[in-house]
Amino acid sequence: MSGLKLFHTTTSGVTEVVPRLAEVEADVQGLVEAHMETLLGVRFLASEYGTGPVHGGRIDSLGLDENGSPVIVEYKRGIDAGVINQGLFYLSWLTDHRAEFEHLVRDQLGSTAASQVLWSGPRLICIAGDFTRYDAHAVCEHRRSIDLVRYRFFGTDLIGLETVASVSGGIRVIRRARRQKVARAAAAVQGASMAQLADTVDEALLGLGDGVNRVEHKQYRAYQRLRNFACLCSPQRSKLLVYLKLDPRDVDLVLGFTRDVSGLGHHGTGDLEVQLRTPKDVERAQDLFRASYAAG
Repeated sequence: MSGLKLFHTTTSGVTEVVPRLAEVEADVQGLVEAHMETLLGVRFLASEYGTGPVHGGRIDSLGLDENGSPVIVEYKRGIDAGVINQGLFYLSWLTDHRAEFEHLVRDQLGSTAASQVLWSGPRLICIAGDFTRYDAHAVCEHRRSIDLVRYRFFGTDLIGLETVASVSGGIRVIRRARRQKVARAAAAVQGASMAQLADTVDEALLGLGDGVNRVEHKQYRAYQRLRNFACLCSPQRSKLLVYLKLDPRDVDLVLGFTRDVSGLGHHGTGDLEVQLRTPKDVERAQDLFRASYAAG
């Protein structure tokens, strides 16, 4: 991976674990499909899915992410200039075959998941040995949600994934206008103070890194790298709820500020609930935001 070195430490010194590519593309595909939810935050649906006689292709992997967005995953062993175009071709097919995809979700995950498929942001994840700077630039020119992910194997039992580029359906271009629209709508319903607080949280989460994408869901906004690391729910009368991908056992819980919600039903994803009532609470939560971002 770019600039990353891994060393095995012993009492006598350190030995570098040399990175390597897979012997064949299928090795990467098989590993990711077997552990897709852990590695990508995506529930696996199908492998080598046929697109019919007209399109005449096979999608490497199909899945459904944490927010209900359809996901296509395409793999290449090394560098392949065609992986993005190939994935975009299948993404176009997918948006034209919504009923077929929802039927697949219903068969694999049940009717509830099928009824909640989020078609506003279908995603393409390309996993390859490497990408060029032209690839990273190209994804920014498409109004599609695309993640370029570089992989490396280390030794016999380690794999590393690194996001090279990440774009979410044009959000980067219209982020300010959309944020102002959301703030005005929230102000009319919940009051200016909560709307302003939501805007402050939005700025803080988006500002954690260049690779942060925001997904608008009916009940919440998800902030993701490859996976969700934070979910901001619609403002309540006197507070905002943010859910983070942190283990509550690793956090000093404070009554009225942080809460363990593992095992409890709630909108969004994450086991740590953060309750925000004032701008000082947002400042207080910054370290938790950063920790969840780093874990994501």
